[in-house]
Amino acid sequence: MYTRSWRSVSAEDSVGSPCFVAAHGLWSDEQSAVAERIEARLGEVDLVRLVFPDPHGLARSKTLTADAFRSVLRHGMNFSPGPFVFDTGHAVAVDFLGEPGIGVAEIAGAGNFILVPDPLTFQLLPGDGPRTAWVIGDEYLRDGTPHPLSSRAVLRRTQAAYAEQGYAPVVGLEVEWYLTRLLDGAPGNAGNGFGRQGEAPRAAAVNAGYQFNLDARYDSVAPITDPLALHLLELGLPLRSVEHESGPGQVECTFSPMSALDTADAMLLFRTATKRFCARRGHHASFMSLPLLDSFDPSGWHLHQSVQETATGRGLFAAEGPAGDLSPQTKAYADGLLAWSRELFLLSVPTVNGYRRLGPRHTLAPTRVDWNREDRSAMLRMVGGGAGAHIENRGAEPCANPYLAIAGQLFAGLEGLAGTADTGRVPRAAGAAPELVPQSLAESLAAFRAGRAERLLGDPLKACLVKLKESELRRFTSWCAATGSAGDEVTPWEQREYFEVY
Repeated sequence: MYTRSWRSVSAEDSVGSPCFVAAHGLWSDEQSAVAERIEARLGEVDLVRLVFPDPHGLARSKTLTADAFRSVLRHGMNFSPGPFVFDTGHAVAVDFLGEPGIGVAEIAGAGNFILVPDPLTFQLLPGDGPRTAWVIGDEYLRDGTPHPLSSRAVLRRTQAAYAEQGYAPVVGLEVEWYLTRLLDGAPGNAGNGFGRQGEAPRAAAVNAGYQFNLDARYDSVAPITDPLALHLLELGLPLRSVEHESGPGQVECTFSPMSALDTADAMLLFRTATKRFCARRGHHASFMSLPLLDSFDPSGWHLHQSVQETATGRGLFAAEGPAGDLSPQTKAYADGLLAWSRELFLLSVPTVNGYRRLGPRHTLAPTRVDWNREDRSAMLRMVGGGAGAHIENRGAEPCANPYLAIAGQLFAGLEGLAGTADTGRVPRAAGAAPELVPQSLAESLAAFRAGRAERLLGDPLKACLVKLKESELRRFTSWCAATGSAGDEVTPWEQREYFEVY
């Protein structure tokens, strides 16, 4: 008896292009040095998950053997553009067989793009079983240019724009999500298909909720959230706190401030790891804003942001002098956020369900396009003073694409700092009520379509997002018409569309 030795003739069908990274100069010296250390220790790894964020902010991946990854690390890997053309319900929203209408020739006929691992994101995933690593990749066209539909590339460009001005943005995460208990193991595939999501997982609340920060309420989720906290720390995520919010089993996690790209990468890993950790323990974690479960309260994502001078490390938002008030740059940055708020709101609240949180019925929701020191109904809240002064934008939903949501904020803020943020908004008259934030996906999509988001995203990505969201909204309104639903409360359609995947 013997074991046959199978020999691969060629790996060209899987790798992107020989020496793709070197040929196009895609890595910094730091990335190259880290790649060498990864190669030296790949014998300690069994599998590698090569991941990238799709336009919805969902992690798409392939799992490679360590030996296969050794080639992919420097050559890149062929990936299907499928994640660019499917909406949230996996309906084909971009006509990739005909004229896609988004200005990316490689999409026509579903041609591959090349995903290049970013060595700086490589890390081992803790846990038993195969020794598995996680690494985030950057998308490229075959000529070595960043893919026009890459959301990570958008944030890289935005961060580089700050560096050109001698600035470094600093971002902090405050994320609410729901922990529920799975009732059975049914996969929810009945009636599923392209654009037809099956039944959502059957889940139940883990406690009664509505005792804000009550220690006993946290104690009821602690058997899951305490080991989850240790798991997140083992992943290297800078977790600061875990607390029980208002809703039944509603949890909030906060993280220490990071650079913009690190923050988005952390959000991608946090959501993915949290869902995986809870599922393996018979529970379900969902970042859907308002699940269709009794007495649930909407979840939000508060994005804390400030700017430092690269040369001095001084925070731009801290006024000089003993008063420790806010600097003029703080208001300029906030003015940029407000000026661009409607045009870019879609990047922070991209789903039908996310707008359930933004109506006046939810007293702590940010309903006004305004800023204030401590008023939580304003979209922007000025927090702290001195070195810790920063702006908290309370408008986003937890399932937003972190790369696009953060890039949108930073772009608008930089426009404000540069004094170029005027979008034609008429100043509010004294005593007049502030403008409301968009109240529906349709309203937000219309503002996005008519606005100038291409200045941040480029024409192809803006066009792609419009098609994706038009498809999602069209399927929702068709469902409402077919069922006679007014769509003014959370619907079974939303539960199927978002509860499991997000």
